Amino acid sequence: MKNTIAQGLVSALLSVLIVAAGLALYDRTMIRPALVVGVVDVAEVYRAKEAEFTQILTKTSLEEDRQKALLMARAFAQRLPVALEELPRDCNCLVVLKSAIAGPTPHTVDLTPLLRRKVDTP
Repeated sequence: MKNTIAQGLVSALLSVLIVAAGLALYDRTMIRPALVVGVVDVAEVYRAKEAEFTQILTKTSLEEDRQKALLMARAFAQRLPVALEELPRDCNCLVVLKSAIAGPTPHTVDLTPLLRRKVDTP
């Protein structure tokens, strides 16, 4: 009888440990990553690039420099959508516009600097 009770207790303890390990794994892989929200201020990045191009265009009267600025603008326009698509994969989180968030939370990550680096690198 004592042996049966001991086996039952060991079996119950083992079941509890397996369930606890499964729940911890589920929490780490499914729940916590879903809580992280990446925010990005696309308008800020766009305005900064626009100011940079405008400055180049107004400082020079050479056609070569103007063409260079236009090529830079075209490259930026091509890199921006690609960079925005890469952000969720980079942070493994949901990415939304900064203007869509009413206020920061402990689970909010600002990805604007990462976006800026992505569009600045050729």
